[in-house]
Amino acid sequence: MNVPKDTKPMIWGAVIGAALCATVGFTWGGWVTGNTARKEAVVAAQSATVMALAPFCADRFRAQDDATAKLAELTKASTWERSAVVEKSGFAMKPGTRTNDSDIARACVDLLMAPAAPKS
Repeated sequence: MNVPKDTKPMIWGAVIGAALCATVGFTWGGWVTGNTARKEAVVAAQSATVMALAPFCADRFRAQDDATAKLAELTKASTWERSAVVEKSGFAMKPGTRTNDSDIARACVDLLMAPAAPKS
């Protein structure tokens, strides 16, 4: 079998081009592996859940019978203990679970401690 003399440089060009394409794609092109995509999807889903449930947590916390006392307790607590105060109230849970979610509790504290927006 006769192989054209330009075959070897052509094969090397294809190999180098493929390696360069993969390098550029994964570094600057935004390509990711399937495992990385799954991890990012889990993080995005958790963030979306927290953003959706934190306002409900804050509303339920403010709607308690002794909300004024609970807000005072929250204000007196140190920054590190505030999420524990919200978790103790039981409002930082995902629907269908029996355990508190610390991410929801932290976001709820952020909403509760934020200054009230002026009404126009």
